[in-house]
Amino acid sequence: MRKRFYIVLLWFVGLTVNAQTAVQEPEDVQRRYNILFNEAMLQRQRGKHDASFDLLTRCLELKPDASESCFFLAQYYSEMKNTDKALELFKRATELSPNNMTYMETLGRSYIGKGQYAEAIPVFEKMYEQDKSREELLETIYRLYIQEKDYKKAVGVLDRIETIDGKNERISLAKSALYVQMGDHQSAVEAVKSLSEEHPYDMDYRTLYANTLMGNDELDEAYDVLKKILVEEPDNAKAQLSLRSYYIHMGDDMAVDSLTYCILLNKHTATEERVNMMRQLIGENEREGGDSTEILNVFGKLLAQPEPDVDMAMLKAAYMDLKKMPKDSIASALKLVLKMAPDYAPARLQLVQYAWEDEDNASIIRLCQAARQYNPEEMAFYYYQGMAYYRIDDKDHALDAFKNGISVINDESSPEIVSDFYAVLGDLLFQKDREQEAYAAYDSCLQWKPDNIGCLNNYAYYLSLKGDNLERAEEMSFKTIKAEPRNATYLDTYAWILFMQKRYAEARVYIDQALQNDSTPGSVVIEHAGDIYMMAGDPEGAVNLWQQALGLDPGNKLLMKKIKRKKYIKQ
Repeated sequence: MRKRFYIVLLWFVGLTVNAQTAVQEPEDVQRRYNILFNEAMLQRQRGKHDASFDLLTRCLELKPDASESCFFLAQYYSEMKNTDKALELFKRATELSPNNMTYMETLGRSYIGKGQYAEAIPVFEKMYEQDKSREELLETIYRLYIQEKDYKKAVGVLDRIETIDGKNERISLAKSALYVQMGDHQSAVEAVKSLSEEHPYDMDYRTLYANTLMGNDELDEAYDVLKKILVEEPDNAKAQLSLRSYYIHMGDDMAVDSLTYCILLNKHTATEERVNMMRQLIGENEREGGDSTEILNVFGKLLAQPEPDVDMAMLKAAYMDLKKMPKDSIASALKLVLKMAPDYAPARLQLVQYAWEDEDNASIIRLCQAARQYNPEEMAFYYYQGMAYYRIDDKDHALDAFKNGISVINDESSPEIVSDFYAVLGDLLFQKDREQEAYAAYDSCLQWKPDNIGCLNNYAYYLSLKGDNLERAEEMSFKTIKAEPRNATYLDTYAWILFMQKRYAEARVYIDQALQNDSTPGSVVIEHAGDIYMMAGDPEGAVNLWQQALGLDPGNKLLMKKIKRKKYIKQ
């Protein structure tokens, strides 16, 4: 019903607009316009934007001075990426309703969108004149003057902001930077000096003033300001840092070194500044030959302070690693980090990696158990703990660790790590004769990383042992030998799957490649080769291979039966 009304409405208005009749009465035009505009807004609200666009176009044909139709039609042109037409209509709407703040702001933003900053400035200036409670408009005007590189007027805007908010560091520094851009270095200094004088007891502002003086090459004046600060506050870390910069500029290395140690040992120095300075000191030391004794002495003094920084302790461990010091010495440094911050995961993880390299499974388990308390979301600790249990053949605890690790998986987890978790979990489950759960774990592994070669091989091999889904097993196994064509383990798996499919001639080709690419093949691979040779029609070669396998596994009764009967016997 509404659609029919809309069509009739357009027809009716079209007749009215296009008819070659006498000029309509203003009241009649307004009435028809109101009908069209209200219908346009209704269609817009219902999401029928094509209809709304057509109605608004008719509105302007009927009443070209309708600012609201100009405005809404401009929005549609903007969405259609016709920015020129949109800007034209936004400008027209604003001219027709010059005090409408919404129209003005939209016009101003449109100018900015097209990079027409000079045209945007008077629009925002007018808005601010109309509503001085909107202080954020001054920030917009300021940025527009910066875009236009009109630094003088930008300073004027900052003066207006300062009148409202009072002097502060941000505004004073901004003004100083603008004066530098204009080449007026003295005014740049005066801007910060004024801030300092207004807050005579704020040493940060006085230090800022000294830094500005140094930036203007007024070194003697800067030195005087800094010395006065340090007389009043001998441990003012910011003033010490600035004075150090002064001495660097003057080339006074002895004074620089002296202040460096003062700053490092100053309890008021921010951790970030202290760590950055220590890094600089290490860099300088390395350039001069790399005397680690000197650096370690500094670390010793810093970490002997009542409340040492954990970041500094970690930097020491990183430095010792850089200098390739003994692992036990680095481990001691890392243990200090954990003593200060037990939840500092990077330090604990490095200790775990050291223990992993040393095959110290007890330490791995202990470290990871503590990590699960302090860093329960870190998957690496579950992995290492599970693998440590696996190494000592404690499959139950290994399984528990991997299951707990999987429980912390989220959308931000590394696909590689998650995939490995599921792969190992699958191996453990299969070894505990929980085959269906193992297959589900392998499927999850391949969902996270379809090219996990180790998983593809094991999954395929276990399927072949059970005679399950051999076609899929072959498909997965073929991917592994395609990725690593000289991997003896993968070649053996593929050969065995072909054997299970009774494709004996093909299986022999791949088992031969497996033997060629393995300098010390195990009894299982050699036994597989014997089985394949027998079924491929080479009983003499098969018996010879079985005898080799028996030599590596003397207690294998099945091998003895095969050799005695000279035939393949299924296990």
